[in-house]
Amino acid sequence: MKKIWLSPAILVAFLTGCTSWTQERIDPVLMARAQALAHEVLVLDTHMDIPYRLEEHNEDISQRTEHGDFDYPRARQGGLDAVFVAVYVSPEKEENGTAKTYADKTIDVVESFWSKSPDKFEPARSAEEVERQFGNGKVSLLIGIENGAPIEGDLTNLKHYYDRGVRYITLSHGKSNHICDSSYDPNRQWGGLSPFGRELVQEMNRQGMIIDISHVSDEAFWDVLELSKTPVVATHSGCRHFTPGWERNLSDEMIVALADKGGVVQVAFGGMFVNTRVHQKYRKRWDVMDAYIEKHGLKGHARQQYIEKYCAAHPVGRAHVRDVAMHIDHIARLVGAEHVGLGSDFDGVGEHVPVGLEDASGYPNLIYELLKMDYGEQDIRNICAGNFLRVWKQITNAGMKSR
Repeated sequence: MKKIWLSPAILVAFLTGCTSWTQERIDPVLMARAQALAHEVLVLDTHMDIPYRLEEHNEDISQRTEHGDFDYPRARQGGLDAVFVAVYVSPEKEENGTAKTYADKTIDVVESFWSKSPDKFEPARSAEEVERQFGNGKVSLLIGIENGAPIEGDLTNLKHYYDRGVRYITLSHGKSNHICDSSYDPNRQWGGLSPFGRELVQEMNRQGMIIDISHVSDEAFWDVLELSKTPVVATHSGCRHFTPGWERNLSDEMIVALADKGGVVQVAFGGMFVNTRVHQKYRKRWDVMDAYIEKHGLKGHARQQYIEKYCAAHPVGRAHVRDVAMHIDHIARLVGAEHVGLGSDFDGVGEHVPVGLEDASGYPNLIYELLKMDYGEQDIRNICAGNFLRVWKQITNAGMKSR
């Protein structure tokens, strides 16, 4: 059994019967069980934007850091065992022709995490490696590319990235690209997948690469599901049931179809994903910012400065760890607990981390909420990692058979 870490907030809870993250009385026996489970079961998170955050605050994540949501001490405190580190490539990199160069440099950064701190981080390239490394006191680091721009229209680049350890690719991000349309972009130049995108999906199947449909348009989602011969995954998404009209989250129909394909939805933690009130304020704030940015032609640093200043002056409030549990529960009730997992989007959602899930130390709080909903230990094991690992093995094995 792994060593159990108790955070100061939880220690206070045992003494007083309440915590700052719930502002209500808790069941100390249930909380103790949640803490124990977080350190007994394998916990895998499929999306964290660690390199993106380090570009602004370059810190040593092997130590407790001042900024961000992830570092080794907080990961171990929360029972986190494995993380897909996102190599986020902004849409602008495709526009200026630097996407592949940037992605390769960012993968170099990820590799430096385990080369500089081999006692705390370890690379993993398969589900079996993650399982073998479980319990060794280290955090297994895996790599996914967020935005398929670095493929640059060349299928040989897919093998290049697979050889570098990349195991999933999020097909698009904030703008439509050469692969498919984006849920955020009104420019739907392809009406789903592009002709090259259709080739890429087939090649990802052959390579055994996980196809991530987070961020893609609805049309692209349906194209992928129709074309792919293997299950597909949403590595960091939520349920549109709670955010009506927001294409970034998945509708019930899409969740059912993805599950029928054998896939899994990894629930993101950000408040705009999981809380209806926060989401509505978030969208209204972006409407104002988008109008100002377009009117004044803001780009690059000036655009980012404006966004940061406006957001600081117009907070949208916080979601709660219970909101995340409700998304997990909605998916489980809809298609079964074997089709849902965890994809926090830590270090990518900024101010939008929920109360109780402020950083990587918070996974026991989420397990506590699931226990309150009467989820059993086996379901929690599957939600924390087992479901995603099962699907990953299926995709890998299908790729090996097709080569």
